[in-house]
Amino acid sequence: MNIHLKTKFCGVLFSTPLVSLSGIVVDISGNTRLAKFKGIGGITTKSASILPREGHPIPRIASFGAGYLNNVGLRNPGIDKSVKELIELKKTTKKPIIASIVGFQLQELPILAQKIAAAKPEFIELNLSCPNVDDEAGKPIASDPLLSAIAVSEVKKVVKNIPIIAKLTPNVVDIKKVAYEVEEAGVDAISAINTVGPGMLIDFKRRRAVLGSRVGGVSGAAIKPVALRCVNDIYKTVKVPILGMGGIETGRDALEMIMAGATLVGVGSAIYKGGQQVFDKIFSEMQELCQEEKIGSLKKIRGII
Repeated sequence: MNIHLKTKFCGVLFSTPLVSLSGIVVDISGNTRLAKFKGIGGITTKSASILPREGHPIPRIASFGAGYLNNVGLRNPGIDKSVKELIELKKTTKKPIIASIVGFQLQELPILAQKIAAAKPEFIELNLSCPNVDDEAGKPIASDPLLSAIAVSEVKKVVKNIPIIAKLTPNVVDIKKVAYEVEEAGVDAISAINTVGPGMLIDFKRRRAVLGSRVGGVSGAAIKPVALRCVNDIYKTVKVPILGMGGIETGRDALEMIMAGATLVGVGSAIYKGGQQVFDKIFSEMQELCQEEKIGSLKKIRGII
């Protein structure tokens, strides 16, 4: 039985539906190595801000068995250096690149988008949803449907020929409303979900919070049920394609995310314990399950729930 896992997303061909997520592998050399794995279809770069950021105090990442707590604090070298790094990364791989940007004020996003567009990534992802910098940025833009729509609209005014992806947060009353508004504003695709929370872990013996910043976003297997529900809600609300993420560790997880409505599937925290080769493992498991279940095309199961 021939199994076709190649996937088109906004007209761009991905060799597999699996993509890396922003913030896990952050440097050029790491992403260059990552792109060489057969199982990965595309690379997402670290969210770039206007100015360089050192991030939050260490430790920034902690495991709690069912998942992870992380608060890197959007550590990045700033947009100017990020553009140079993206240009260098594009020289090392032909796999599609999703360039992520994050603004702490609404007016920063079109500036960032225009700058990153000069590097010609296949996609630009607007990180509207990071929950770990509330003390600096107020509530995430993605918590407000109107602000999310304005952000997309302003970016679309300055970027005409690169698909725009809006990354949404699960930490809202109704993610369907946000998805509807960004689609109305002209977004080309949606990615969901970002981390849940923030949450906190306690070091019992030291009588203090585990993370240096006290709180962080929850990721990993623990948030998979929330991610599946959010992606399915979005799928039933909009027509634009979805990059689904949250708790993906196995081939079955990935296929379930596609059943919920995703076209592409993001893998992030699984890299912490499985290494970069986790993409090959997940892809192989997807092939085996499709063979067992006689799934010849992912289109047959997409949004089936």
